[in-house]
Amino acid sequence: MPEIEMGETPNEFQLKNPPNDGISSVKFGPNSSQFLLVSSWDSTVRLYDIVANNKRMEYFHSAPVLDCCFHDAVHSYSGGLDNTLKMFDFNTNSGTTVGTHEAPIKCVEYCPEVNVVITGSWDSTVKLWDPRTPCAAGSFSQPDKVYTLSVCGDRLVVGTAGRRILVWDLRNMGYVQQRRESSLKYQTRCIRCFPNKQGYVLSSIEGRVAVEYLDPSRVAVEYLDPSPEVQKKKYAFKCHRIKENGIEMIYPVNAIAFHAQHNTFASGGSDGYVNIWDGFNKKRLCQFHRYPTSIASLMFSHDGSVLAIASSYMYETDDVVDIPQDSIYIRNVSDQETKPKA
Repeated sequence: MPEIEMGETPNEFQLKNPPNDGISSVKFGPNSSQFLLVSSWDSTVRLYDIVANNKRMEYFHSAPVLDCCFHDAVHSYSGGLDNTLKMFDFNTNSGTTVGTHEAPIKCVEYCPEVNVVITGSWDSTVKLWDPRTPCAAGSFSQPDKVYTLSVCGDRLVVGTAGRRILVWDLRNMGYVQQRRESSLKYQTRCIRCFPNKQGYVLSSIEGRVAVEYLDPSRVAVEYLDPSPEVQKKKYAFKCHRIKENGIEMIYPVNAIAFHAQHNTFASGGSDGYVNIWDGFNKKRLCQFHRYPTSIASLMFSHDGSVLAIASSYMYETDDVVDIPQDSIYIRNVSDQETKPKA
């Protein structure tokens, strides 16, 4: 597998003025590869212009921010350890408190199909927010703390503690469409849905990724398991493991990001590597050079031309003395790296 060497290359550069504490999330704007939203444990949300390589603006929460998203080109939403969902207007440079959870907000996503902002919290609820008002549009109990969630058209896939996976229909939140258990034996770290809406990929703290498929035939009533045909297609594989002196080191897989055009995905681990995978053909397409520390978050731009990579130590071990500086790499990716091989 070709590895690409470290250092500033013609196709990769670092963003200036990165956050000064752990980076929790990087998100591109809905229709542009120019603007990147970044949330951090330094209690900031920052908007970067990656073309000019500068920080356009930043706003603050009263505690570390765990996630953020664009609603449209000029509004963002963010939440974190202050339990508060904030909306920020870039045009007026002003923020509004939209609402709160009973515990920290771990996930913030926007669903354009239903025009709703979704938050997942350690208070074991998912809340929907109407961006037109902005106000709460409903609160929905989950079986445990929400660790990750992803929007799949008008469906919502939620990963909680206890390795539980729930599939909801955002147009009818009266009941859970599907309840599943993760096919991975260890705690779920990240879930992201295929752009073609056929399924999702989830990762765990134990160097594994699973590819699961949603069941289009069973959407009418609540049920526990997808059909046998769908079950047969799912699989899992090991990744983000490094052999050192004959000992295999196993790392959490913290981040997954899909390429919207090719349906391939990137995975980022605490080993400092980013891999690109073809999930349908069960192949690794490439591996980039090793980054200075853990990959905390990844995001492709909507057109798939750019990948934002957050390299940020996640305190997996206590014995690291010199912690590398938090940094965001912007990589121009090619079809050769991201397109399934014929």
